[in-house]
Amino acid sequence: MDKPVTTLKPNTSSKKQILPPSASRWHWALLVAGLLVIAVHFALRWLALPQIYTVATADIPLLIVIVMGGVPIVLQILLRLIRGDFGADLLAALALVTGAWLGEYLAAVLIILMLAGGKALEAYAMRKASSVLLALSERMPSSAHRRQGDKSEEIALSDIAIGDEIVVFPHETAPVDGTVIDGQGSMDESYLTGEPYSVAKAPGASVLSGAINGEAVLVIRAEKLAHDSRYAQIMEVMQEAEQKRPTMRRIGDQIGAVFAPIALICAIAAWYFTGDSTRFLAVLVVATPCPLLIAIPITLISAISMAARQGIIIKDPTVLERLPTCRTAIFDKTGTLTYGKPELTDILCAQGFERTAILTSAASLERYSKHPLAQAIMQAAQKEKLLLTEAARVSEKPGQGLTGVVAEHEIRVTHRKKLLQTTPDIISILPPTAPGLECIIMQDGQYAATFHFRDAPRSDGKLFIGHLAPSHHFSKVMLVSGDRDSEVTYLANLLGIKETLASQSPEQKVAIVRAETAKAPTLFMGDGINDAPALASATVGIAFGQHSSVTAEAAGAVIMENSLAKVDELIHISTAMRRIVLESAIGGMAFSLIAMGFAAGGFITPVMGALLQEVVDVLAIANALRMSLGNSVKIDLNDRKAG
Repeated sequence: MDKPVTTLKPNTSSKKQILPPSASRWHWALLVAGLLVIAVHFALRWLALPQIYTVATADIPLLIVIVMGGVPIVLQILLRLIRGDFGADLLAALALVTGAWLGEYLAAVLIILMLAGGKALEAYAMRKASSVLLALSERMPSSAHRRQGDKSEEIALSDIAIGDEIVVFPHETAPVDGTVIDGQGSMDESYLTGEPYSVAKAPGASVLSGAINGEAVLVIRAEKLAHDSRYAQIMEVMQEAEQKRPTMRRIGDQIGAVFAPIALICAIAAWYFTGDSTRFLAVLVVATPCPLLIAIPITLISAISMAARQGIIIKDPTVLERLPTCRTAIFDKTGTLTYGKPELTDILCAQGFERTAILTSAASLERYSKHPLAQAIMQAAQKEKLLLTEAARVSEKPGQGLTGVVAEHEIRVTHRKKLLQTTPDIISILPPTAPGLECIIMQDGQYAATFHFRDAPRSDGKLFIGHLAPSHHFSKVMLVSGDRDSEVTYLANLLGIKETLASQSPEQKVAIVRAETAKAPTLFMGDGINDAPALASATVGIAFGQHSSVTAEAAGAVIMENSLAKVDELIHISTAMRRIVLESAIGGMAFSLIAMGFAAGGFITPVMGALLQEVVDVLAIANALRMSLGNSVKIDLNDRKAG
């Protein structure tokens, strides 16, 4: 097979979707032009050459910027007003028009610089805060290798069709979701699962887009188009999170809409009682609460970026606003308060089948599966130092169990309910049900063994549950599960949860969550599969993403690494974001109110007010970027562990 060059270029099309729009370049250009024009204006004044200097001559560069830059800005704001969007930048537009009308051209240009500079700095800060998403986009290749006979050709990702045979060379990234049809090796899927180990791959095993291949060449059959694959879906979720207009931003606009008429009344009063029109202009200039409008989106993106670095995907930005207000926590059991990694506790073999042989066959097959019980079987085989054999014709269809050929025997790993649907007579030879989980092993169509499992509670579960009330002000914690009452009660006693509800269907979970949400803001946490309706019904829904699709619309946030410490990190990120937003909002409003008083008293000129606003804008942006500059999240759960 001819091996083409394996160096892949970043997906530039993805990056274009993430970076700030070209409009921000216009703001940067306007900012630079304005600064140059101001320099020319002062140069003409200071040089005062008789042959070229007049006041009108010095103002010409300023008028050019006002016409070229100010008119488009005012028109944009007017269009927003027509749509009913009354924001704080209305004050800036009035100040700009007033400055031009009163002949305060320098002040008008400074207002333009204030608006353009704010937008340009916001775009830069957005880019800075979005660095994690940009790095994520660069991970995905822009091309793939399609096998045609005994050769391969390099094609664009968009040209991949379902059924194409795609060659993935060593250390390359899988471009699409697919199934291995040739080759044996391993892939690193830690970007998605949070697990630090590689997953073995053989014919029949599934492959996720974005997984990094190991040392062997693998050929996969594309099962999805590139834009439908798992990695593309993660990218889409991240992009939607950045583009979604959150409630907190709307609150900022609402505050601006209330503040604008107050500032306008103050400006009119200053003009009326003093007869000085420049005071009217000065009040309008300093009244624009730019820190409030700029800091909110930057802080939001910074929080999303920090969460992404911690393995947390924020699908709905309003989660960051609502999570600190939650007072009731409802948890699912399996995979949430337990590891979702059961341990094999017992093997009951049918007559004529030997325990070691059955465990060897099951483990040889299960190493190609992502089912939660697969790892338990593998660990049991490793503990007994069993030598695994190769498996062929591996297949794992949802709800159908795992099948394959091991040592010339057809092995099937399934569950009791499914088996009884197809072979009801087999119930006579099956052992009675027992507490915990189980799976049934069939060999060549005959019942071979029953494996029993127990899902261990998370080691930090008790600490996590115990710290919710004192550290995060949760007043109620509930465990709601579809498992049997004995299992739920056993886990609740270990973790210190007093309120439990067992054997609950998805419909019943929804009713419970809705009832609790009606009483107080409620957090629901589940695995994102059967709990999707409950996740959607809660004030905040958080899903563990290892065994669920991150594009499910149910959860507002997805924890990619199954760890309760990550939930604590998310709570702290949302709390920090809320605090920074309030700091910027209150600080900006307080500055505007104080400055309005000084401007009304004639102590601040329009030019001074515009310069002060620029300084405050920079401070607000620096404050908003604090989260994106941090590398880690300090959580109190670790402090309790240390204690």
